[in-house]
Amino acid sequence: MGFRLGETREETDHGILHGIQREIACEYWFTSQSRSIPKFIKVMDQEGMLHTIREIQVLMLQEKNYCGIHTVEHLCRINLGGRLETVKLIFTKETCKRMFIRDQYNY
Repeated sequence: MGFRLGETREETDHGILHGIQREIACEYWFTSQSRSIPKFIKVMDQEGMLHTIREIQVLMLQEKNYCGIHTVEHLCRINLGGRLETVKLIFTKETCKRMFIRDQYNY
């Protein structure tokens, strides 16, 4: 007969992040239930131009682990240069960094 002390929690690791990654500045609004909602983001393009994106539609919010690093991931639809794009906004809890990830095939 086996005994179990405490709760065991199974955490799934999602591997490595794929796509084109850029560090961003992001302003969030937090609800009374501690849910974060991005209000706007600032991202720098390849030429060094800073872009502010305010049209953000959150499609999904998930907590994930990538290579053992705990993250909060917002799957969003944004208006980027006149085109609607689906992107991920990743907040890394360990380093408190925010990233903007686009599918590498959408460039």
